[in-house]
Amino acid sequence: MGESPGVEIRHPNRETAAAKATKAAVVLLLLVSAALVTLIVVGGWRELQGAQGVAIAWVIVYLLIAFYVSRWSRGVLPVASGLAILLAVLAAVAAPSWFDRDKPGFDEPALPPGLIGLLCLLLIPVSLLLIAFAMRGFSQRWNVEVEIPAAGYDETGRLGPSPAAG
Repeated sequence: MGESPGVEIRHPNRETAAAKATKAAVVLLLLVSAALVTLIVVGGWRELQGAQGVAIAWVIVYLLIAFYVSRWSRGVLPVASGLAILLAVLAAVAAPSWFDRDKPGFDEPALPPGLIGLLCLLLIPVSLLLIAFAMRGFSQRWNVEVEIPAAGYDETGRLGPSPAAG
């Protein structure tokens, strides 16, 4: 649906500093999560035993969600939260296994197993922050639209003469 002639569509909930900061935080946390998962996958490629495809898909989905959030898409925020919950659980389960592999007799992955375990542990608070910020963004109602007649309102949406008219 396009705009009607003489009507401007505004999204007042996107204009607040809190909404802009929340959006930036969600995008940043998604990118950090994707980077951590990428490091874990690359570092432990041989030892992941078939989970590489799932991890790669996870990174791609996180990057897509980051793209849509950067364009103010509110609908992907619950998806990001749900995936972050699952990722935090998987990271909490995987971290002890990586630390257990940091002993003689195990195959050496590309990165030291202790480092991969630490990356898994770092993924937990990042995922928890992602959940919190994504739900905060969802509650900010980025999708609210307000129609403002172009004539009779200034650039801030207040009734009165426009600066161009005077």
